[in-house]
Amino acid sequence: MPVEDFSNEDSLEPISEASAPSERRLEDDKTASFNFWGGLSTVLAAAFIVATLFTVWTPGSVVESSLQARMAQALEPGPGGEILFEPEGVSDDQVNWENIGIVAGHYGFDPGAVCPNNVTEAELNLGIATLVQKMLTDQGYEVDLLQEFDSRLWGYQAAVVVSIHLDSCQYINDQATGYKVAAALSARDAVESQRLTQCLSTRYGEITKLPYHAGSVTDDMTYYHAFDEIDPRTMAAIIEAGFMNMDYRILTEQTDLVAEGIVAGIRCYIHDEPLQPSQSP
Repeated sequence: MPVEDFSNEDSLEPISEASAPSERRLEDDKTASFNFWGGLSTVLAAAFIVATLFTVWTPGSVVESSLQARMAQALEPGPGGEILFEPEGVSDDQVNWENIGIVAGHYGFDPGAVCPNNVTEAELNLGIATLVQKMLTDQGYEVDLLQEFDSRLWGYQAAVVVSIHLDSCQYINDQATGYKVAAALSARDAVESQRLTQCLSTRYGEITKLPYHAGSVTDDMTYYHAFDEIDPRTMAAIIEAGFMNMDYRILTEQTDLVAEGIVAGIRCYIHDEPLQPSQSP
């Protein structure tokens, strides 16, 4: 019996000592497996974040269609530090607008100058502008008749815009007769702006026989609000076609002649008609 007890004790000890290393190896394998998969998960997560950031901030040359790239390009400062915006796919070389904009001064806003007989500048301007639109349309042009503060003026694109106005109905002096023309001082193309002014001035004077009244060109003309509203590539001018006092008869009884003079000036500009130096005001 003691021999059997001794034998049993001896036989159990080797089994215990042999199983201990196996258990440690199993625990080590579990730890190594955990560290491997945990590390792999961390690497994959980091790669995903980096890839996401790369996609968001990739320049337009790599991801051309990304919204971030377009916005960055649109907000890039120009040479003078100002922020420039150019519609995508449109350059100065591609501009070839064929429509014409005619603004009837004060129309849709206020009466403008009012004569003692209650005739208003706004209604005379509208009458002239409507005739100008009809004449140009009959000649095959696409013409937009615009109000004084027309919502369409914002960013308006056209071959040319002409705003039609008239001068005071009050008697000033015997020299208060005739017309004047002004273009935007801030026009992108000063040469084209000057040519538009010369065309309108020359052709209008030739047809109506009214004198050019340069002395009454005001800041309201040179800084006319529409000049700052339309697309900067659109050439524009404002004409005051006559004084509502001394030129009242031609403005009301020969309105077609007044309109014809404006139409001739617009055609002169669009078709690049030659002008004699002596004809410019």
